[in-house]
This record gives sequence, structure tokens and C-alpha cells, in this order.
Amino acid sequence: MRRMGKSIRAAAAAVLGAALLLAGNAPAGATAAPAARNAVRDAAPDAVRPAWQERPTGSDARFRGLAAVGRTTAWLAGSKGTVLLTRDGGTTWRNVSPPGAGALEFRDVTAFDARHAVVLAIGEGEASRILRTDDAGATWKESFRNPDPKAFYDCLTFFDHRHGIALGDPVDGRFRVLATRDGGRSWRAQPAAGMPAALPGEAAFAASGQCVVSSGPRDAWIATGGGAVSRVLHSADRGRTWRAAEAPLPAGDAARGVFALAFRDRTHGLAVGGDYRPGQPSPRAAAVTGDRGASWTGAQRPPAGYRSGVAWLPGSRTAAVAVGPAGSDVTTDGGRTWRGFDTGSYDTVDCVPGGCWAAGEKGRAALLVPPRGR
Repeated sequence: MRRMGKSIRAAAAAVLGAALLLAGNAPAGATAAPAARNAVRDAAPDAVRPAWQERPTGSDARFRGLAAVGRTTAWLAGSKGTVLLTRDGGTTWRNVSPPGAGALEFRDVTAFDARHAVVLAIGEGEASRILRTDDAGATWKESFRNPDPKAFYDCLTFFDHRHGIALGDPVDGRFRVLATRDGGRSWRAQPAAGMPAALPGEAAFAASGQCVVSSGPRDAWIATGGGAVSRVLHSADRGRTWRAAEAPLPAGDAARGVFALAFRDRTHGLAVGGDYRPGQPSPRAAAVTGDRGASWTGAQRPPAGYRSGVAWLPGSRTAAVAVGPAGSDVTTDGGRTWRGFDTGSYDTVDCVPGGCWAAGEKGRAALLVPPRGR
């Protein structure tokens, strides 16, 4: 009887520890032990299910760009040139959109803090632009306007406060990469010679601001689709040279591929995607890597459908969240298996110590809140 009581208490503690990880409230450096992961997997879903708590923005824009600075501060970038900023956990949002940007389609934002941020607008030719603010959106300065009518930029990432890259779809058979060394105040095209040839029809998806991601001071990865196979490209020198690897996600159509990547360090990464068309099946919507993206293994139990965004929980080696227009999922075993916990529509997700943010269509923004007991 004593042994059974001890086992029950241990299981309860495991579930609680995992729940804290899922809620983004675990102490720095905490990880989910195997017992905790098993408890989450085997327990009744309602006992450990996290939940998104909406933070109304008052906007009807679709937000595919999201940068979480902390549990109280986040930036959103979306359609109709809209940029919003909250400093009180989403209770209120301030419209800090660049003047005259109503025709632009913002798809990505990187924020260094509550005052400094860089946003990217997509589109052919001059519609692709990059702007930076140093005063919480009171003023903006355009730092790049695409001069090539054949080019189309999709997303950006930063290695630190100074160094970053922006990704564009293939032109003349190779992906375009811009680099900055001054925090996004100026940009310079990287030599095409360092980029492998693109596959016929291959491109990146500007779906969540996660088609190019970085980890550490030099490593970056590109997610692709639209070709005969889905691929992930890796650079170990801040985008000067790249190597490509196949990923076992849906391919063979312009609507299929890898849509988002997340790396918790320079070795371990997650890929999600599928077929973005509503109602189309995405049976292999996630994969994992443990070798810096040199090889990818399909999830044993992937999300139920297409997912456009993914993020690791800070401090965890095993827990991550994926989102898409048809629902959200959580993994507690490093991406091998996923379990759905929400059916709402979100396009992008970003996790920081203290919590996870999500954003999507019709002005939706939300925070992940702790699961409730039964």
C-alpha cells in the first residue's frame, strides 16, 4: 500500500513537472524526465492539456510575424502593413505600424527588446522591404527595398543583435540571401556561389516567419517546399555557404513542403509543414534531426494535419509546441510524438522564458496558459 501511494505521488509529480514545462513556467534549465513525458502521454488529455488564452488585439489583420520578448512584451507583424506592440501581456496593444505601409504585407519580425525591432514585407520586386525601429515603433527607417523584379523575400533571422540574414526565393536557380552586420540597418547580398542549385519549383513559404531560423552565433537553416522533395538547407558560416538535406515531409506540389523550423541548439531541430490547402491531408507533417540537419527522421506520431509554426519551450530538451490554421499540438519527447490540444487557428508561435505566444488570422493573438487538473 505504501509502495502504491508512493507511485501515485511520483506520477502526480511527474505530470505536474511536465505541465509546468508545457505552460512555460519551469525553472531555467529544467527538463522533462522520461517519467514526466510518459505521464503526459498516458494521462487523460484533460488532466494535462495546456490552453491558449486569447489576447484580443482589436485588429482584423492576419499576423504571421511574431516576436516574443517576454511574457509581457511581444511584437506582431501582419497584413495591411500592420505592426502591433504589447508591454502588458496582451491586455492592450499599441498600433506602431510604419506610416504609409498599408499596402505592404508584413510576414516576419525580429525584436531585440521592447524598443528595437526589424520587420520584413514580402512580395515581388519593391514590395519586398525591410524596416527597423529604435524607438518602439514611433519612427521607422527603411533599410532595404528589393530592386530585382524577379526576387521575392520571405523571412529573416538574427544570430545576435548585429548579425542576421534574410531569405528570398530562387532567382536564376538559387535561393537569395541578404546579410546584415549592423542590426538590420543595412543589407548586402551574399554570393550565389555558396548556395546549392534549387530544385524545379522549389521555394520557401512566408507562412510564419520561420522559413529561415538560426541557433548560436553562426548556424542557420532554410525550410523549402514546392519541389519533388522537401529539403532543409544548413549553413555554419552565417549564410555564406549551404548544404541541402531531404526532409520526409509532403512534397511534389507547390502547396507542400517544410513550412517552419525550430532549433533548441545547433544540433537538435524540428520541422513542421505539410499541404497548406484546407481539407488536404498531411500525413507526414513533422520531422526531427539530431545532427544539425544533415538528416531528418519523420515523427512517429505527427500532428494531425498541416502546421505552419513550431517552437521549443525554453529550458526544455524535449517539449515544443506546433501551430497551424487547423489546430495546435505539443510534444514532450523531442518531436517524436505529438498530441493535439487546441483546434483554433494560429499561424505562428514563439516561446520565451515565462510563456509561449501565438498569432494568426483575424487579429488573433494568445498566450499559453497552464493546464487545469480534472
